[in-house]
Amino acid sequence: MRMPEPVIAKNDTTVKWLIGIVSVVVFGVVAALPKIHIGIQLPFNPHIFAAVNAAINSMVSILLVLAYALVRNKKYEEHKKVMLTAIILSSLFLVSYIVHHLFAGETKFGGVGTIRTVYLILLASHIILAAVILPFILYTAYRSLTGEYARHKKIARYTFPLWLYVSVTGVIVYLMILPYYS
Repeated sequence: MRMPEPVIAKNDTTVKWLIGIVSVVVFGVVAALPKIHIGIQLPFNPHIFAAVNAAINSMVSILLVLAYALVRNKKYEEHKKVMLTAIILSSLFLVSYIVHHLFAGETKFGGVGTIRTVYLILLASHIILAAVILPFILYTAYRSLTGEYARHKKIARYTFPLWLYVSVTGVIVYLMILPYYS
């Protein structure tokens, strides 16, 4: 099976700036969320967005594993479609995540002892890697869309496991904090 044709022209300078700006803006918005709370009472429980986030993260995790299997089997067009779907779902996740925090605020984990330590370690690693992974995802996609498959493969070796970890730990963190949503 041959590699897909490039779909965008290579323009490293512009793309580096765009990826940098998008990454900084997203990081800034997410970092500011604990300080912002919209005092509007929704006609439904705003924690439904957390459940949506976990469902999206679950789907992204499955898609990432599927995409890995597809590329290993040289099904490049299918791999590309699955990865673009994962990127779109991750974008929807980000919107839902922001909406959830704007309307529901922060939820404190109520566990104690070892479970609290496990939760905090998972949460910290999840947050740090989630903050770091966005530019890698965008740059990896860019290298593929420009047809630079050797460079795409080189960066994807790091992007894939980190993105998968962030996606899976997002679901685990949700399941651990779920009993504490009020």
